[in-house]
Amino acid sequence: MPLEAVEARRLYRQVADQLRALIDSGEYGVGSRLPTERDLAEQLKVSRPTVREALIALEVEGRVRIRVGSGIYVSEPAALTSVLPALAEIEGPFELLRAREFLEGAIAEQAARVATANDIARIDASVEAMATVQHPGEASMIHDRAFHVAVAGCLDNAVLVRVVGELFDQRLNPYFAKLAHYFENPASWNAALAEHRAIRDAIAAREPDAARIAMREHLARSQDRFAQNFGAEASSASRVRARSG
Repeated sequence: MPLEAVEARRLYRQVADQLRALIDSGEYGVGSRLPTERDLAEQLKVSRPTVREALIALEVEGRVRIRVGSGIYVSEPAALTSVLPALAEIEGPFELLRAREFLEGAIAEQAARVATANDIARIDASVEAMATVQHPGEASMIHDRAFHVAVAGCLDNAVLVRVVGELFDQRLNPYFAKLAHYFENPASWNAALAEHRAIRDAIAAREPDAARIAMREHLARSQDRFAQNFGAEASSASRVRARSG
């Protein structure tokens, strides 16, 4: 028999697969509540962001319903659609944000060294536009993207501009959309706007270390905002058996 390529599966997909199998086996019936994220993370020996990504994936598939302040409940299985195989290829939101934190921190650091007056003007225009729109909404995403692309543009490198833009565009995937539905609001937008201003000020002041730190803190805080509790963190009596994989 010919050998087949071995697929390295993302950890959150492995967790989603385990939970889906338990649901399909009847371990958790329709309408029942799953253990809390904390319990799942402890029993599966993974991080809570990984559990969060797995639960969001299952909700996009229609297998669970998340009720903020109450918990995660098993849903009646929906008919499978052709979109589900494509969803398996999507990077998790926290994985993307960690990559952006590393990459864009370095970009902001260099931007503080080389930014011109025109570069600062483009960054200023995006920040001013962000301050005039409501969030969540399409306009806020356009101006948020413009800010990060403008910072990358300071380096005068088309590849970095494209990569930053493409990474930001991953926010349009269904997993990010679900997280945004639960956790993005005018208060989170104002916090992000203040963080953008701190990045802008460090670049304009030609302070590379401060610019790197400000960008990395901004993207780390984005992860924190998406990692807020769904609620119902009281310990559950139900237990999930951790499996090696």
